[in-house]
Amino acid sequence: MATVASFESVDFIRDSRTILSNISWTIDSSQRWVILGPNGAGKTTLLAILASLVHPSSGTVKVLGNVMGSTDVFELRPRVGFASSDMSHRIPFNETVTDAVLTAAYGVTGRWREDYEDIDVRRALRVLSEWRLDHLAQATMGTLSDGERKRVQIARSVMTDPELLLLDEPAGSLDVGSREDVIEMLHHFASESSSPAMVMVTHHVEEIPSGFTHLLVLDNGHIVAQGPIEDTLTGDVMSEAFGRPLSITHNNGRYQATAL
Repeated sequence: MATVASFESVDFIRDSRTILSNISWTIDSSQRWVILGPNGAGKTTLLAILASLVHPSSGTVKVLGNVMGSTDVFELRPRVGFASSDMSHRIPFNETVTDAVLTAAYGVTGRWREDYEDIDVRRALRVLSEWRLDHLAQATMGTLSDGERKRVQIARSVMTDPELLLLDEPAGSLDVGSREDVIEMLHHFASESSSPAMVMVTHHVEEIPSGFTHLLVLDNGHIVAQGPIEDTLTGDVMSEAFGRPLSITHNNGRYQATAL
């Protein structure tokens, strides 16, 4: 397995507040990681570092062979797919679904005067079909449901065939049906050997798709536990991270947390 990203003794400090402390972590190409932890644990900041949106305050981060702080992030970013609610808000409401996905080829969030090749258009349409969005190809972003917008974000993030895929709460704030649609599609995508390394942030163990292999648990900027998901996602670990007694059950590849 090739190493896709690594953190060595990483701290991240903003406005004199330590957000992440002494993070050491390695992601291999065949792994699909989940990052869990309470609000304010540092999950989204960790993802932002992987996406080269921010740099660590100290320590060493390597992403796809590039050391953060000494590489051209504009060359690196197209190799990393990133789906988040913040990114969704940057896409104009009058942008069509096809263009919202297609513009990922240029790393922009609004079509203007870019010149796209036929191969880009064909790939965008194929990705829309894979994420069950082809019937919405000409719909505008402002007319979509929350679940559809989430799926467009994921489709956009895989448009460039990335080597690392980052997902910030891809099933968050959705109704049960929309949540299960997203989780089911992520399960199939994560289970394909041709898919890239993946890192998904969530607050809820119920949102972890089957097919994800590893778990990193954060609390207050520190790593509580990390490792294969079947060994790491335990009541003891979750109780420590969330500050109350919790039980974890596992059924048909899915997890559930219950207070004791």
